[in-house]
Amino acid sequence: MSDVVLVTGGGGFVGTWVVRELLARGVAAVALDVAPNPERWRRVIGPRAADVPFVAGSLLDRDALRRACDAHAVTHFIHLAAVLTPACQADPWTGCQVNVLGGVAVFEEARRVQARGLSFASSLAVYGPEPDDGPAAAGNQPPFFYGAFKKAFELVAEQYWRHFGVRSLGVRPHVVYGPERDSGLTAGPSLAARAAARGEPFTVGYTGTAGYDYVEDVARAFVRAALETPPGSAVVDLPSEPATTEELLALVRAVVPGADLSAVGPTLPLNLPPHPSPITTVFPDWRGTPLVEGVRRTVAFYQPPG
Repeated sequence: MSDVVLVTGGGGFVGTWVVRELLARGVAAVALDVAPNPERWRRVIGPRAADVPFVAGSLLDRDALRRACDAHAVTHFIHLAAVLTPACQADPWTGCQVNVLGGVAVFEEARRVQARGLSFASSLAVYGPEPDDGPAAAGNQPPFFYGAFKKAFELVAEQYWRHFGVRSLGVRPHVVYGPERDSGLTAGPSLAARAAARGEPFTVGYTGTAGYDYVEDVARAFVRAALETPPGSAVVDLPSEPATTEELLALVRAVVPGADLSAVGPTLPLNLPPHPSPITTVFPDWRGTPLVEGVRRTVAFYQPPG
C-alpha cells in the first residue's frame, strides 16, 4: 500500500514547504486548508504543484475531513493547521476551536483509518520565560493562549496513544523563518529579508532573543516525523539557533549591505524548555541549517535573477 500523506494547513507557509518536501521524496501528498494559495505553491513548489490534490475545508467539518481521507486513501497525517499569535490572542474562541478541536478531529481520523504515522506542530511557546523572570513565569507556564492550546494538544496526543494506540510525534520549533513567511508576529525577520532583497525599509515588531529554525529544516522534520513515527506520543524540540533581533538583522545586512532595517516592540519570552527533548533523540543523524545560511537563502529567494 503506497503512502499518502494528508497535510492540514497545506496552503500555509510551513505546509507549502512540507508538500514540497514530500514531492521531493516521491511521496503522494494531499493538502487540506480553508483556502488555496496557488501563487505561493507556484513560487515554492513549481510545476509539480499541479500534481497535488487540494481540499478546501475546515477541520471542524468532520464529514468533509472523512471524505477527503477516504477519497485519497490517506495513510499518514501531518497536522499543521492552526491560528497563530496575534490572531489567537485576539480571538481565543476561534483559536481553541482550530488549535484544539481541529487537532482532535485529525486524531479521530487517524484512529479510524489506522494511520501508519502522524506528526503535528507544537511549539516552544508551550513554555514560559525563565522561572527567575518573576512570579508570573513560575513553572514555565505559557504566557499566551497559543502556547496554552499547544500544551493542551500535546496532552491530547498522549491520550490517543494511551487509549487508542494512535502513534504520533510532535515537533516544537521556535521561530520558523524563511521564504514565504508573511503572517504572525514572528514573521518579522522573514519579512525583513524580503524587504532588504527588494530595497525597501522594514521594522520588525518585536525585540529580544529567540531561537530560529529554517523552514526547510522544519518541513523535513514534520515529514520524517510522519513517515518514521515511533510508537508512543513523543514531542521533540528543534535546535532553534538563538539570536537577538539585532543580530539577525545584522545577518541580513551582511547579505544586503546598507539595508534599512530596525526592530521595536515587545520583548519575546525566551521559552526555554525546562527538560529539553531534542529531535536527535529520535533522529540521531539530524543536522540543521545554520542561521547565517538560512538568512542567505531567504534573501536570495526574493532577489531578482542575475
